[in-house]
Amino acid sequence: MKINMNPTLLAGAAMLMIAVQARAELVEIRFNEQGRFEHSAPVAAGKFVEICSKLSKGQALPWSFKSDQPMQFNIHYHEDKKVEFPAKLQSATSAEARLDVPIDQHYCWMWANKGSTDAQLTFSVQK
Repeated sequence: MKINMNPTLLAGAAMLMIAVQARAELVEIRFNEQGRFEHSAPVAAGKFVEICSKLSKGQALPWSFKSDQPMQFNIHYHEDKKVEFPAKLQSATSAEARLDVPIDQHYCWMWANKGSTDAQLTFSVQK
């Protein structure tokens, strides 16, 4: 039995598989009753994790993270097609600061593991 596959369909399926493999993890922040969120997870070599939440202008959120491997880190949000970075670090294993939210927007804390070994990440944020 011969099956003819549409080349456009095959190309689309291949692109979807690549996109799924490239994205390691996307986590939505869910603050507990005390206004705290904590997350701990491995970040595979060559992958990334994004932890995101809708925030309001004027909020001040203390946050911190630790990793056992250096990673690229940023906090970002999108304004139309422009990406703004309230924080950005290269080869970081830890950081602690406060995000002073400048505008109502969806904000993401993002770590990329560019190394060859998996990293263990621990993150917390308080509203």
